Amino acid sequence: MDGTLLNENQEISQANREAITKARENGVHVVLSTGRPFIHVDEYARSLELNSFIITVNGGEIWDSNGNLLERNLLQVEEIKMMWDLKNRHQTKFWALTVDKVFREDFPEDMALSEHQWLKFGFDVEDDDVRNTIIQELNKHKLQVTNSSPTNLEVNPYGISKAKALEKVCKRIGITMDNVMAVGDSLNDIAMIESAGIGVAMGNAQETVKKAADWVTATNEEDGVAKAILQWVL
Repeated sequence: MDGTLLNENQEISQANREAITKARENGVHVVLSTGRPFIHVDEYARSLELNSFIITVNGGEIWDSNGNLLERNLLQVEEIKMMWDLKNRHQTKFWALTVDKVFREDFPEDMALSEHQWLKFGFDVEDDDVRNTIIQELNKHKLQVTNSSPTNLEVNPYGISKAKALEKVCKRIGITMDNVMAVGDSLNDIAMIESAGIGVAMGNAQETVKKAADWVTATNEEDGVAKAILQWVL
């Protein structure tokens, strides 16, 4: 969604809305697949009158069109403690997502409290060397590390990705990934772009994402999603 469907004002352009509506009216399943939690996606899905699945938290959750949770994958408390220590050691910015809350400044003293179900942990690191050091440490602990911007790191349980979640959605629909067009702009989109029959990178995408894609569309400020739908779907 961010950097793809949404413009810099966090809005869906009229051209994107019209293209999505036409695709939906032609029987196409339009699936939002995002790093955001469900609470920050549902309103957009409703405004588009979507009637298919929603993938949230980089594939950590799958929801049906009625807002029913179908699958959830959680980080372990020990992994959260390790990343909190890593954040403090390198004095980075952070955010952490539980089922109920997004932590950005405050952080619970007792991470193991039963009400905390951890979905994702994120670092925001300007220094390339520090970021690479953190990536190496996270890889030692067998965690899934991607990003949604050049300076951040998004950490999910190992094996969790938008691509894996889309494969599960395809099974429920009764199609294969060959019948999917996936559009994205960041490292958390690469796996699904490579797995899809047509992988599309946004014009504003990171260069690594563009190299992985079959086609590069316009930017998120230039109705890139609509242009991809018109080119490859309609």
